[in-house]
Amino acid sequence: MNPAQILSGIPKLSALVVGDICLDRWCTYDPDLSEPSRETGIPRIGVIAFEATPGAAGTVANNLVALGVSRTGVLGVVGDDGAGMELLRGLEARDITTEMVVKSAAVPTFTYTKLLNVKTGEEDQPRVDFVYAKAMPDEVERKLLNRLESAVGGYDVVLVEDQAETAEGGVVTPAIRRALGELAARHRRKVFWVDSRKRIEHFRKLVAKPNGDEATEACMRLFGEVDLQRLRKHMETPLLIVTQGARGAVVVDQERETLIETRPMENPVDICGAGDSFSAGAALALAVTKSPADAVRFGNMVASVTIMKKGTGTASPQEVLATERRG
Repeated sequence: MNPAQILSGIPKLSALVVGDICLDRWCTYDPDLSEPSRETGIPRIGVIAFEATPGAAGTVANNLVALGVSRTGVLGVVGDDGAGMELLRGLEARDITTEMVVKSAAVPTFTYTKLLNVKTGEEDQPRVDFVYAKAMPDEVERKLLNRLESAVGGYDVVLVEDQAETAEGGVVTPAIRRALGELAARHRRKVFWVDSRKRIEHFRKLVAKPNGDEATEACMRLFGEVDLQRLRKHMETPLLIVTQGARGAVVVDQERETLIETRPMENPVDICGAGDSFSAGAALALAVTKSPADAVRFGNMVASVTIMKKGTGTASPQEVLATERRG
């Protein structure tokens, strides 16, 4: 299918994003205000403006909405705190359903604080991240499992975003992973898609989308060598898609490994969120076309739009079609 045909099928789909929802705080600071603290002598960072947007799994949800799905929901955890209120407000403002989000006083809202220099527009200071590195409380995990089980039947596409880089503390716990594998086995007509920074090899039955580094690291942990076909079999997945940046992506199915090339974009503005926008576009295209090659091409087109924008941008249908015409 061509991009126009894929785009015409997307409004017939609904999508659920499961995983680590984050609040991105984009803080603009003025280096001229960086005078030393009177109390400590440490230079301060003088923030003069900030914007808050949904990030991580929220970035995927933003992209789904921008591409025109009929309904987008998120299932994750936010803290009973100010950042959680900001995050829920940001999701709802984008017409993303939050009724399945678990609110907990025991788990702080996952927050990335990014510092941008007002003179250059660049992020040039260390990020300040609010993370949770303890085991997910049992009560919270039970609520997540119950909501996952009841929600899946109402969506055509389920995207899993395992963004936590700590050993514990993420939404996608071992119990959640097992439940997702069982649900994928029961709902074979739906697309279950997973992106995981640190644990891709622990998922079963889902279409898996690691990048090249993540796939290599998973193979080395398991086998001591890079063997993508063996990784696919280990994960019991019919489809492994390994993104290769500007080169495209390698599709690993039951028969072969195929590189689907993409047109490189010169001078990308910001690659932050490129994987998330690829996942949103490719998962939807796979649901529409059932073709891994078409899915990869469409996902790359979506990502080629977002990397030309500052921050974690999205791609509209019009922008995707304009990219096709330029290509």
